[in-house]
Amino acid sequence: MPTRRQEKLARVIREVVSDVIAHHLSDPRITGFISVTRVEVLADLRSADVYLSIFAAPDHTQDKSFAAILGARARIQSFLAEALESRFCPVLRFHMDEQFRKMLETMRLIDQVASEHRNKDTEPQEEQERS
Repeated sequence: MPTRRQEKLARVIREVVSDVIAHHLSDPRITGFISVTRVEVLADLRSADVYLSIFAAPDHTQDKSFAAILGARARIQSFLAEALESRFCPVLRFHMDEQFRKMLETMRLIDQVASEHRNKDTEPQEEQERS
């Protein structure tokens, strides 16, 4: 279980990384909606895993946006160092968070099955009305 200090640091990292990606990076490969879904800070506070969810525009792939963010890691790190009031700035490691996309896909499948089920229920009523 994370300590209070880890949680506080994770919250600051999440806010700073989100702000930097949204307002301070001008790489044209970064497109679509990018969200920092979670941040996990290690117990020694020296490194943090940052999970990103990327919904890219149809003409771009998530990989391009993610590669651009990886390329800007040093810049993001410097913004974080300015925002922190501690002696050390954790090293950031970025990861794609597939959890949100899987949840959306599951919801889409549930809607599809529910729609098919409704269509099956209405077909017999239509046939009875025709008779």
